Amino acid sequence: MSLFRKRETWTMGADNQPESPTPPPTPEPTKTVPMSSYDVPSIDNAELAVYSTTPEFNQVLDIVQQSLASDMLQDIDVSDLTELKARIAPIMDEAVASLDLIVGRSEREQMLNQILADTVGFGPIQPLLERDDISEIMVNGPEKVYIEKDGRLYLTDVRFRDDDHVLRIIERIVTPLGRRIDQASPMVDARLPDGSRVNAIIPPLSLVGPTLTIRKFKKAPLHIDDLIRYGTLTEESARFLEACVRARLNIIVSGGTGSGKTTTLGVLSAFIPEDERIITIEDAAELRLQQPHVVRLESRPPNVEGKGGIGIRELFVNSLRMRPDRIVVGECRGAEALYMLQAMNTGHDGSITTIHSNGPRDTLARIETMVMMAGMPLTMRAIRQQIASAVDLIVHISRMRDGTRKIVAISEILGMETDTIIMQDIYQYVQEGFNEKGRVLGELRPTGIRPSLMSKIETAGITLPPEVFGLRMH
Repeated sequence: MSLFRKRETWTMGADNQPESPTPPPTPEPTKTVPMSSYDVPSIDNAELAVYSTTPEFNQVLDIVQQSLASDMLQDIDVSDLTELKARIAPIMDEAVASLDLIVGRSEREQMLNQILADTVGFGPIQPLLERDDISEIMVNGPEKVYIEKDGRLYLTDVRFRDDDHVLRIIERIVTPLGRRIDQASPMVDARLPDGSRVNAIIPPLSLVGPTLTIRKFKKAPLHIDDLIRYGTLTEESARFLEACVRARLNIIVSGGTGSGKTTTLGVLSAFIPEDERIITIEDAAELRLQQPHVVRLESRPPNVEGKGGIGIRELFVNSLRMRPDRIVVGECRGAEALYMLQAMNTGHDGSITTIHSNGPRDTLARIETMVMMAGMPLTMRAIRQQIASAVDLIVHISRMRDGTRKIVAISEILGMETDTIIMQDIYQYVQEGFNEKGRVLGELRPTGIRPSLMSKIETAGITLPPEVFGLRMH
């Protein structure tokens, strides 16, 4: 619905009284349709698309932005919204008057917020970023903006003006981080000030126009109790994982894209004692550990000449000289896996990382492949011996058909038998079907096996009752 209407001329009726013009009909608010047959509440686009894209608003916006020359903003603290509004409001009012538009009080405030969003914020997607119930925003060119809410994808009515509008917002995100996106470098990974993960890709690589994907960072970090409440894991498995972290076992969190690996990693890292020195290494820093002694390292892409890039591998090697008690790597995706294994095998116990994979066994194969990417003359048996002696536990998380995230397996590494790494499941997810709303029914259950790594846990002075593993007390 447009925020504006042209000023209308009043006419005199038969009784010499002014007749008000016939008000325009109020259109029915459109609603998104969940891209699934499951019964999920629809999203009111009238609520989401509070950013107007009418020609009238675009005219006002153009006038305001032309007036707000760069030299006018140099003496303003752009983080001070009150001062910004005070500077922009009279310019906006003058533009509205010059275009002969009628704007109500609430509409004026909404328009002012939109101009602020386009001037110093993130444009049409600013309202989406401010909503806590939206977990991901996907901009597929200027005409299609999708969101993920409650694990489901929805198409919204949010629109950009054109490709240049999308590109301008992308540049506003990446420029403060010292990164760039242009024809020479058409892909970029970045993050928002709140830690939300951002990926952008532009033409000619993207055929639908500039594409922006934002994995939102929760304002309040999740805790283990939250995962239990969401059904991601059970109280028994949570107690076991807490014991493993406190006992300095080396843990790998595996899963597919968007399965919740980084969230799970953050929750597990909360169990690290506060008197330890923690080094975090990430491509785009998004982990927010609550301990007081945390050193955060972030990789750097190459410059225009293709030089100066610092990757995860180099950061990892440097971190070993920083006297870490724990090393937390956001994601292993290449040759740094070899250095991770070596660190785990040389006294840096308690390290945690994530890896993309389809299952616990596939995680081991992925590690083997990444180690070979280091180019070292290692035999397959030597690589597997490194893995078997370094990794203690694999926590595999999966995104279910209904969009929920569940830990589907917690497996321990037992060692080597001939040329094969032996592992066994401590917990497995048992799916029992679906409810009437299409939600997955099931539970992460113990396999009834007492893990062999309990000896390491007990050495650390931690005891767990047999019920945690589904065993009865005798």
